[in-house]
Parts: sequence; C-alpha cells; structure tokens
Amino acid sequence: MMQLVEGVMRPPASSAHELLGLLDIFEPARQIAIVGRAPNHAINSYLDAVAHHLGNGFRIELKAGHSLPSHSLPEHAGRDAFAEDMAYLTEAYSDLMGCPAVGLRLEVVNRAMCPRFHVDHTGIRLLCTYRGAGTEWLDDACADRSKLGQLSNGLSDEDLGIVTCPAGIHSIAPYAIALLKGSAWQGNTGGGIIHRSPAVDAETAPRVLLALDALW
Repeated sequence: MMQLVEGVMRPPASSAHELLGLLDIFEPARQIAIVGRAPNHAINSYLDAVAHHLGNGFRIELKAGHSLPSHSLPEHAGRDAFAEDMAYLTEAYSDLMGCPAVGLRLEVVNRAMCPRFHVDHTGIRLLCTYRGAGTEWLDDACADRSKLGQLSNGLSDEDLGIVTCPAGIHSIAPYAIALLKGSAWQGNTGGGIIHRSPAVDAETAPRVLLALDALW
C-alpha cells in the first residue's frame, strides 16, 4: 500500500465499486471519465486553515510502497484526512494504470494555470480539485480542434471559434475523480480531451488541485 504520511491508512475500500466507472477511460473513443464524490468536511476545514501556507504546492515521484515525508503537509486538524485521501487516489490510480511509480503534483494557485482550451500531450492523467472550481472540459461536438493552439490576440476561446457551442462546456465538480486522456495515449493521436483551468475566485483563493501521472 502506498501511503503519503507514515502511519496514515487510506480510506476503507467500501467505495472501491464507485471507481469502476473510471474503467471507461480505456474505451478507444472515450476521452474523459469522471466519478463524483461528496466533499470531505475535514479536508475542507484543513485547507481553509492552511492553504495559504502551502506555497505553490509540491511535486514528488512516488514509487510503490514509498511515502511522502510528513513535513510536506502543515500540521493542523484534518491533515490526516487530506493525506489519506491523496494516498487513496494515488494507490487507486497506480493500480488502474499498472505503473510502478506516480508523479504527484499538488498545485496551489491563485490564477488559472492554463486558461485557454487545449489538449495535453500526455497519457492518462488523474485530476481532483479539493478547493475552488474544478477543471473545465469541452465536448468534441462543440469544438473546432483546428483552432487549438492559435494565438488568441486577446480573444476568448469562444470568440476565437474553438468553442462552437457554449453548452458543450462542462466543469468537473470538486472532489470528483477525473481521468483525462491525452494525445500521447496509444491510438489517440489527434484526440485527447479538450480542457482548461477555471478562473480563480479571489474570495476563495487559492485553488488546490491534485494531479497524478503514471511513470514507467
């Protein structure tokens, strides 16, 4: 079992059946798979108290059986709940991908990291937003992929023509587990989910996001 903080156990496996929906990401035409979860009040309280002390977050490579040093997270009520949930997601993701290691990023941001719709040149990435708005994604039927990557010249994605129908823009709910398929996934050249970072509300900043990438 992969643990983020020594002595901290992951949540019980009673919710494991809920993760079966993530297996849909391996269908060739599927570009995103999402499993919703209820907010965790202990984690909410913890991040409300310490988010401004997390800097920009951190990045670390975790191999199976290795743990994140306990000092990576500030001591405060709810810290164990946060560590347990990240451990749970890391283990579930590594089991799903069959990878020996995971690149873990905890992003703590006060502005949108990638504010324009784009496709990542990655395999399959897990995202979970713990604080703030979730990542936005765009239905293929409402997108013009030929416009991706063009200079915006100050235009919005909608005005630029990337978004052909605003009804196709969706937002991943906080705490939901999302798997995003990138263009580097085998057989997915020219594909990949079109997504962007949401604007960060100054009143609820910073936004806290977990991202996991498989490493081989």
